[in-house]
Amino acid sequence: MKIAVVGATGLVGTVMLKVLEERNFPLTELIPVASEKSVGKEITFKGKKYAIVSMDTAISMRPDIALFSAGGSTSLEHAPRFAEAGTTVIDNSSAWRMDPSKKLVVPEVNAHELSIDDKIIANPNCSTIQMVVALKPLHDKYKIKRVVVSTYQSVTGTGVKAVEQMMNERKGIDGPMAYAYPIDLNVIPQIDVFVENGYTKEEMKMINETRKIMSDDSIRLTATTVRIPVMGGHSESVNIEFENDFDVAEVRELLEKTEGIIVVDDIANLKYPMPKDAHEKDEVFVGRIRRDESMPNSLNMWIVADNLRKGAATNAVQIAEFLVKKGLV
Repeated sequence: MKIAVVGATGLVGTVMLKVLEERNFPLTELIPVASEKSVGKEITFKGKKYAIVSMDTAISMRPDIALFSAGGSTSLEHAPRFAEAGTTVIDNSSAWRMDPSKKLVVPEVNAHELSIDDKIIANPNCSTIQMVVALKPLHDKYKIKRVVVSTYQSVTGTGVKAVEQMMNERKGIDGPMAYAYPIDLNVIPQIDVFVENGYTKEEMKMINETRKIMSDDSIRLTATTVRIPVMGGHSESVNIEFENDFDVAEVRELLEKTEGIIVVDDIANLKYPMPKDAHEKDEVFVGRIRRDESMPNSLNMWIVADNLRKGAATNAVQIAEFLVKKGLV
């Protein structure tokens, strides 16, 4: 089982390697890939050093699976080349997510749709992943009509430059700006660029990806995505209107029984999910579960997950694990 990690030196690629190691993924050969300037440098995996190779070298080695986290343009150019060589690509960029010929996969929700013919598989947006993990069991039971989500997203979702900006600001140091404004002691109600309808691309990703993953275009969804000065994970306030009524205790029980979810919802003892608790964890944490008393058949909940892990690296590795388990590679 040969595994290539494309973008191995980046923020998500580094976490992918860590997750592969932690989960003891059954690989026999690791092929770390990065830009030409990184070729020949070494990374350490399970105590062994591996030299970074070029894209062309990696393709010639014909890996079974390639985990991509190197940006959309790189993926558009090189993922098809890996696929033509017989490699199954799991891509973390936005390049293939809305391509109708490609599956958009969160293992707990729709991995069963994958087949041996799927050579390029899209990994969804981080904020979408954690939300649909929690929405799926509720949709199956009560049928979702509408979702209103506001996100509170970590600077790590932007990348190393944003982390450096925040830490520099905390120390009073001038440095490169990842954002148009200061982020420390501030909240920026914009993630990605604005599109014609006044939403940002991040907001439209959540809307469109949720419908595709859930295989239900009837779900109405609106989103406001916000960058906040934290690290460790993304948080989401989610309001859901169902077609059918529900019992809050039953909702809590459904979520507790769902693979990949940890319910933290004990307000008497001030227990609810926070980014610092989700940091370096693979699960999706759900709390503040309560009825929306302003609307019939409506629910509020709070969802938190580590955006570099379940929101990116872990989800990709879990797809790979499913492919191996089902003999699809």
